[in-house]
Amino acid sequence: MKMHTLASALVAAFALGGAGVAHAQAAGSMLIKAGWNKIMPKVDSSELSAPAIPGSTIGIKSASSLLLTATYMFTNHISMEMMAGLPYKHDIVGTGAVDGVGKIGTVHQVSPTLMLQYRFFAQEAPLRPYLGAGVTWARFYDTEGSAALTAITNPGGTPTTIGSDTAFGATFQGGLSYKLADHWFLDAAILKTYIKTDPVLSTGQTIEAKLNPVSVNLSVGYQF
Repeated sequence: MKMHTLASALVAAFALGGAGVAHAQAAGSMLIKAGWNKIMPKVDSSELSAPAIPGSTIGIKSASSLLLTATYMFTNHISMEMMAGLPYKHDIVGTGAVDGVGKIGTVHQVSPTLMLQYRFFAQEAPLRPYLGAGVTWARFYDTEGSAALTAITNPGGTPTTIGSDTAFGATFQGGLSYKLADHWFLDAAILKTYIKTDPVLSTGQTIEAKLNPVSVNLSVGYQF
């Protein structure tokens, strides 16, 4: 009877130990996250080409949206992460010589990002910092110009519209993952992306804008 009890205890301990490893961020694990992401562009734009008020530049306001992320652990430390989510809507404002005119347009964008990551500490550690580097593909669409933009670029004429654009850029990431329960974890990250866009207005003017946004996100994740 005692031998049977001891054997049962050993089997139970082994099963619990195996379950702990299986639910760690180990090789073969899949991590799914959902959360909130805020993109804060750090715009450096050229002047709007003629005909326009000399010194006319633009700024782009921050925007937030739902973020969805899938991560696969190739090893206990190396992972690949795909980030995507719902579209972001940014306000475009006048700066430089047209600072103070307010909103001159809006733009929607989606920017899926693929990251290669390195995770620190042991696979069972409750807190795991990580670093990542990868590529972002941004698509800008449903751009709209305001009456202020028309006044700057085509006074008295038909409303000015803004063309769409796509671009690739490099992204760097730093984050923390904290285990909440057997399968659940909390994740926070900050990213810096280097990307630029070259939209063309319906009136023919062009402008080049380095967006180079900083993004911050907070997510809840589930581990398979």
